[in-house]
Amino acid sequence: MARPYAAALRPIETWFRRRGWQPMPFQRQCWQAYLEGASGLMQVPTGSGKTYAAVMGPIAAMLAENGGAGPDGGAGPEGGLRLLVLTPLRALSRDLLLAIREPIDTMGWPLRVGLRNGDTSSHERGKQLKAPPQILITTPESLSLLLAGPRAEDLFVHLEAVVIDEWHELMGSKRGSQTELCLSWLRGRRPTLRTWAISATIGNLEEAAQAAVGVGVEPRIITARIRRDTDIRSLLPDTIDGFPWAGHLGLRMYEELVAALEPGVSTLLFTNTRNQAERWHQCLRFACPEMDGALALHHSAIDRAEREAIEAGVKAAAIRWVVCTSSLDLGVDFQPVEQVVQIGSAKNLARLLQRAGRSAHVPGGTARVLFMPTHALELLEVSAMRRGLGEGLVEHRRPPQAPLDVLLQHLVTLACGPGFDPDATFRAVRRAWSYRQLERSHWEWCLRFLEEGGDSLGAYPRYRKLERDPTEAAVGTPWRYVVREKAVARLHRLNIGTISADRAVTVRFVRGAVLGHVEEVFIGRLKPGDVFFFAGRQLEFVRLREMTAMVKATTRRSAMVPAWGGGQLALSDLLSAHLRNEVDRCARALDGERGFTLDTAELQALRPLLERQVLLSALPRQHQFLVEVCGSREGSHLYAYPFEGRFVHEGLGFLWSWRLARHHPGTFTVSVNDYGFELLAPRGYPFEELLALHGETLLEPDGLLEDLEQAVNLSELCRRRFRSIAQVSGLVLNGYPGQARSGGQLQISAALLFDVFQRHEPGHLLLDQARREVLEEQLDLGRLVSTLRRLQGSEWLQRSTPRPGPMAFPLLAERLNNRMSNESLLDRLERLRRQATSAEGD
Repeated sequence: MARPYAAALRPIETWFRRRGWQPMPFQRQCWQAYLEGASGLMQVPTGSGKTYAAVMGPIAAMLAENGGAGPDGGAGPEGGLRLLVLTPLRALSRDLLLAIREPIDTMGWPLRVGLRNGDTSSHERGKQLKAPPQILITTPESLSLLLAGPRAEDLFVHLEAVVIDEWHELMGSKRGSQTELCLSWLRGRRPTLRTWAISATIGNLEEAAQAAVGVGVEPRIITARIRRDTDIRSLLPDTIDGFPWAGHLGLRMYEELVAALEPGVSTLLFTNTRNQAERWHQCLRFACPEMDGALALHHSAIDRAEREAIEAGVKAAAIRWVVCTSSLDLGVDFQPVEQVVQIGSAKNLARLLQRAGRSAHVPGGTARVLFMPTHALELLEVSAMRRGLGEGLVEHRRPPQAPLDVLLQHLVTLACGPGFDPDATFRAVRRAWSYRQLERSHWEWCLRFLEEGGDSLGAYPRYRKLERDPTEAAVGTPWRYVVREKAVARLHRLNIGTISADRAVTVRFVRGAVLGHVEEVFIGRLKPGDVFFFAGRQLEFVRLREMTAMVKATTRRSAMVPAWGGGQLALSDLLSAHLRNEVDRCARALDGERGFTLDTAELQALRPLLERQVLLSALPRQHQFLVEVCGSREGSHLYAYPFEGRFVHEGLGFLWSWRLARHHPGTFTVSVNDYGFELLAPRGYPFEELLALHGETLLEPDGLLEDLEQAVNLSELCRRRFRSIAQVSGLVLNGYPGQARSGGQLQISAALLFDVFQRHEPGHLLLDQARREVLEEQLDLGRLVSTLRRLQGSEWLQRSTPRPGPMAFPLLAERLNNRMSNESLLDRLERLRRQATSAEGD
């Protein structure tokens, strides 16, 4: 450690010694970099001490004020907010508060730490504004609310540092854009502000660091070579027949899962969706009645108080098993957790690594993951994941490029607070990484839209939010933009945020306690007396009153579980590449190629399925593209296997159906999964003839956008996406508490605006944004183009099969699952499997 900083860091070193700790090299590097005035990003494994690496530098600087610091700290800083800690989750903020307070309380340092988020009482918020703590822990949304207050400039006048926790979780979303814009305003007021981002799992370190510190600052990147092993063990079924389908292993393997769990071993069981979490909790609750009181359910739709009680129970070792979702993905400190179970594929290397890090959450610990497949082919994925993690690779996160809905919200936020000078704010916004290429014309459009309502809405006062105020202007500027209407400002503050979803209905017992929230569309299907399972309880629906579903407990059983939108995950591009390598390895091993074997337990378990696939069709090698064609009583089937994830396959499926129909008209049904897609056409449709004549045109990237517009009804997709954009930008607002608008009302309002803009202002920039988001995010256009080019260079491996093979069967199941019938899905699939098996026997 450089001598000039040794004195400043003496209080920190003293506390570490009292704890019996030795500061790690990366922690010392962070402290020194901060004291040198640098900003940057730190990436080290979960549970290695990142929090103290990030915050102890700013704390040391504060303690060194007013005459220097002795062994236990100096006189300390004067009043005022000095350090802002941003975190994406409220659960994380509570842990951060405890972690930061521990050394302060132990050493008696003259520092106060505050916590401010949506759960903070109005009394506490008022105290924080009157006498700000030196350290404040908050979320991006709460920071925006602070900027929307009249005392924003005074509150941050002494701010010296910002620490962003779990930056990888924020930067790939509009919440990251919101954070960048807030930081750009803070840097405009405090040019020497230092920013440090903390990340555990991200592939594009340089871009992540630059996005955190902003344009024009050279970030320091600090990493640590701390070995953190991840031990993945799969629960393997006794037998795997040749015809897997999605979910067929899932709940049917609960006995194997229960046998692998130990009541005394603290375990987090991760699912990918809240619906899955509810179902697995219900299953374990009935299968293990002895775990009553030690088994819990945790996801974001459950009421905050209950989630906090569960987290406390885990830390106190009173709760042993928790079925959870991504609500517990991030850096919540659960040191008692000894094991993690992943139910179904995590679909993403970084997500699996993050979840694995919840166990053995200490430096040098080994993360243990028990993988529970819900689909036989998921065993291929976990084998690929293990190999990918061994290579040390994780996915990239790309920040959105200049989302104007977030910018519009930010400008109204500033106008509600201190107001803003348009020229100075434009320069500040352009220093935010996501907005570095913002065009001046787009900036002027945003100002005109907020001041005059644009070309279409100028006649409606509620859309003319900004006013010019020359009395508040700084020296040398003619005016500032402000919001004068108190009602506009109040409503804006209530709607700050970039997370938009279907309207949530609060679920409450008739006699009191709130259980959580479900989507309006689910409650809308219930009749009084209907029973459903939610928050680990059997509930009877009583009535709906003002967006609150009144329920009561019941002993009647039901399999009905709420479903939430946005639940499906797709294979990441990195995992897709590893999966194709795994399939290639299997093909070479079964061909007897030297040096290739089925070398993992998962591949060995899959041998019967793989051999049957080779017998009926083929396993594609890395340079091959497998397409299967067969006929059945349902019609003509085409199965294609790019192994690129369900979102890319959805685009490919509709693209192929459109292009094939141009050569030979037909009606197609498209089904997709992460491995491929199926086109079902009427019986006799000439797939083989068309592939022979026009196969190359199906993979042609030229004309892709025009064909997609026709194939997927792009206008309707844009209309749906626009609803979210309208909410974020403030075009459609939710209303005051107790007067909240229903999801249907919000949808109608957004749809009307969409139609107005299309008719009267077709160049509206929010329409352009909706189209761009559909193409880039929903249809993943960039990845779709690269997939077409990869397949163009691949050897076309076409097979005519007598019936759907093992790789086709899950696609068939996907389609049948979405069809109405009085025969259950499992019964129908079992009948088809028997037919296929008996046909092979013949």
